[in-house]
Amino acid sequence: MMPPSKGLWERTELGEVSMEAKMSPLQGVLSMIWKRILCALLMATPLAAHAAAQSGTLIDPSRSIDWSNAGVTGGIPNRTTLCATLNPGATAAQINSAIANCPAGQVVYLNAGTYNLSSGITFNNKSNVTLRGAGPDQTFLVFTGSDPCAGLGADICVIGDTSNPVYSGNPVNWTAGYSKGTTQLTLSSTAGLAAGSLIFLDQLDDPDTDTGGIWVCGTGGVCADEGPSGGQRPGRSQEQWVKVTGVDGNTVTISPGIYMPNWRSSQSPQAWWTNNVIKMSGIENLSLDHTNGTGYSGIILFNAYNCWVKNTRSLSPNRNHVWFFTAAANTVRDSYFYGTKNAQSQSYGTEAYVSSDNLVENNIFQHITAPMVVNGGASGSVFAYNYSIDDYYYNPTYMMGQIWLHGAGIDHVLFEGNEGAAFFGDVIHGTHHFVSAFRNYWIGWETGKTDQTLPVALKSFSRYMNIIGNVLGRSGTHTLYQDVAGVGGAGTPIYEIGYGTSNVPNDPLVASTLFRWGNYDTVTGTARFVASEVPSGISQYANPVPSTQTLPASLYLPAKPSWWPASTPWPVIGPDVSNGNISGVGGHANMIPAHLCYNNTAKNSSGILNFNANSCYGGGTSLAPSAPTNLRIR
Repeated sequence: MMPPSKGLWERTELGEVSMEAKMSPLQGVLSMIWKRILCALLMATPLAAHAAAQSGTLIDPSRSIDWSNAGVTGGIPNRTTLCATLNPGATAAQINSAIANCPAGQVVYLNAGTYNLSSGITFNNKSNVTLRGAGPDQTFLVFTGSDPCAGLGADICVIGDTSNPVYSGNPVNWTAGYSKGTTQLTLSSTAGLAAGSLIFLDQLDDPDTDTGGIWVCGTGGVCADEGPSGGQRPGRSQEQWVKVTGVDGNTVTISPGIYMPNWRSSQSPQAWWTNNVIKMSGIENLSLDHTNGTGYSGIILFNAYNCWVKNTRSLSPNRNHVWFFTAAANTVRDSYFYGTKNAQSQSYGTEAYVSSDNLVENNIFQHITAPMVVNGGASGSVFAYNYSIDDYYYNPTYMMGQIWLHGAGIDHVLFEGNEGAAFFGDVIHGTHHFVSAFRNYWIGWETGKTDQTLPVALKSFSRYMNIIGNVLGRSGTHTLYQDVAGVGGAGTPIYEIGYGTSNVPNDPLVASTLFRWGNYDTVTGTARFVASEVPSGISQYANPVPSTQTLPASLYLPAKPSWWPASTPWPVIGPDVSNGNISGVGGHANMIPAHLCYNNTAKNSSGILNFNANSCYGGGTSLAPSAPTNLRIR
């Protein structure tokens, strides 16, 4: 019996386009000393347990990384000095001028009211500025135009180098330093590099013959149903952003270390960098209505590092709400995203393209076809504690997933604590490796949906996946534990594993390299700690059978975060959780904070939230900075 998902995998296309502050030496030493002190202070029991889990008692180090690097370094700053205050009636040009003229570390503040904007907002390589409203339930930006955003088009464009934004300068050869975790690289030239520079690393895709292990490939009809997703340099799907911390001749010291274990000279690895990267600029406390906007995207973080979107309500953009495009270590958190314009191809919430170490945390996604899409050339990011509901697709019978692995070059991405419909690793645009799912609740069902009702589907070439401590399925909907390509099974499964499409063969290595441990499912009615579901005997990247059934609370947080509501259990989902408030899953799952926020927030007649994260979670950014304004536009 063929499960209901298979036909849609061949027909459904989520779609792509193809395109291309300084310290003194003394300050640097003091900063390093202070960081080491903080590190020592943090090595308390929760962090030690977390580190131990990462180092081998749970996920083998060959299959994982340190995910604590994700997001804005040091957290999003709470800036309190205003450089400008604008009132309703201000134009996009006036807002852009205020951003351009704002001193570093200050805020362009938009008072409460509605701003009708006939063109887009751009940061235009302006670092260290915050654009802030009075709250997403008070300051409303309504777009009828957009910013060109270097050819992509966005209603808000947070962009670095605008003269040649994608692949500026000439790539240099990366000639040594390929081992996983290494922090020293040898480049053929380091001209123009210094501590603080950001560089991209990439290499040629593998040949079109399956390697039987890691296979980075996006060729249509071979390893991809349609071909590469675009975005990266042609034929170079695998990439990683890193920060330069030192240069000594041709040796470059970087942070973080190298993630993938397959960097090698035969694939012509190279390093390249943009002329300018926008840093430490953010958007917060605003409502954005893209319904009549002309941008391809709602917000683009483009050549952006350590930038953010926080406490923002975004309504009905074209392709996506937030696009990470050549972007690293950015944060999108505490926000609400509703709808897209066409609810079919290219209808995304957040979308990652050629990106590393971004953090998407504590957001609500409603009425969006594909809430979180990782779209090729993406490494080391974390998607955590996000809630999605009504993943709306133009065909009303098909259930869409909360999370999609959608392109070649995806590696070492962590999904933790999310609550939604499903986790899909598709084969539309290529292969992916070493992705981890930890303590998520995926029900595999939505009201009225009859097709593709699966909690977890890993298509061909989703290899070396780690699925740990999740809660999966719905009683009465799922009747089969797993449907593995070449084995099959009758019923609607919890897991569909290793199937290809009419253009791509089945892949038995998806099953044999898959690590599952401590997942509760509604078919077996148990939390499964089963040695046979641990790939302890494979020749590469094996994971020893864990010596314990005790799971860490988090794989990226050292302890319960400060924003976590006191009334919500921590950890919130997993086999060690009991008396959870979600029925039908053995008490192993509670509603995450974003779900509770959705339930407790007033909605208009269309079901759209009157959202403000500060009302849901408390605290947040100061809305009334103490410093006086020096510019007021009326």
